Amino acid sequence: MAAAKKAASPKAASRRRAKPPAPKDDLLKYYRDMLLIRRFEEKAGQMYGQGLIGGFCHLYIGQEAVIVGLEAAMEEGDQIITGYRDHGHMLAMGMEARGVMAELTGREGGYSRGKGGSMHMFSAEKNFFGGHGIVGAQVPIGTGLAFSNQYNGSDRVSFAFFGDGASNQGQVFEAMNMAALWKLPVVYVIENNQYAMGTAVTRATAETHLYRRGAAFNIPGEEVDGMDVLAVKEAGEMAIAHARKGEGPMVLEMKTYRYRGHSMSDPAKYRSREEVQDMREHHDPIEHVKKILLDHSFTTEEDLKAMDKEIRAEVADAADFAQSSPEPELSELYTDVLAES
Repeated sequence: MAAAKKAASPKAASRRRAKPPAPKDDLLKYYRDMLLIRRFEEKAGQMYGQGLIGGFCHLYIGQEAVIVGLEAAMEEGDQIITGYRDHGHMLAMGMEARGVMAELTGREGGYSRGKGGSMHMFSAEKNFFGGHGIVGAQVPIGTGLAFSNQYNGSDRVSFAFFGDGASNQGQVFEAMNMAALWKLPVVYVIENNQYAMGTAVTRATAETHLYRRGAAFNIPGEEVDGMDVLAVKEAGEMAIAHARKGEGPMVLEMKTYRYRGHSMSDPAKYRSREEVQDMREHHDPIEHVKKILLDHSFTTEEDLKAMDKEIRAEVADAADFAQSSPEPELSELYTDVLAES
């Protein structure tokens, strides 16, 4: 008779670590990517206060898990288009901190040669089709990217990012209707940071469950914890598979939160200090991944501090590059106005 297998004692079982939710290297990459966005945006806010960045400037602090999680789910050739809160998207897509910061300061070394500023950068090489200043205008363009993919027989998927405020725009619904009719491979990502400029979603939107935005067009939707990079990645993989199989568009509502005001000119007095502090202490996306890394002994506090120091140096270098890069020549006023096919 085979020997009976000895049961582990409850005490021994309790000492075992739970299986990590993702591989070590993946978690370290998510942590680094989110921390780079955080430190970059903090520096951009500082430079705006010093008068080195003009115009509007919308920071992404607190929302880092959304773009990092979705970028991790994407494959080579998939496309992104978004609104004016776009610095984080660019960094996650692999655009260099130097080029992004130079564009913020209106310098020739920027991704749009200093002519687009914070809201209007673009990189065809990285499949980033721009930040856009007109609320919701990027949604039909992102739908057009999906149409192009389908028309050309590509299996690429486009992601159209927009906020809770933009979800009320008429052009969003028009684009969704066409995407549903033609089963276009597009994922609509609603970054619901819970305040459209200074107005809470509950005061401006009759249907506050924004993942239902496509219901009238039979577009499925899902609500996602946008402060959890792993939950975002999982939802992104599901939506991509849906689109690639030819089943059409999908809506992902990312429940996220911005720690700063709508833009640098917004003091954010419409919410309490306690609300913001609670989100920072209990729901921060970077701290969430840090805890997983430390709990599973994937890294140490010292190693994470060294990574932070390295990132701060990268951001400081980007700021120095931006300030030393020349302003565009006057002749640049007449370039990039018309593209001839």
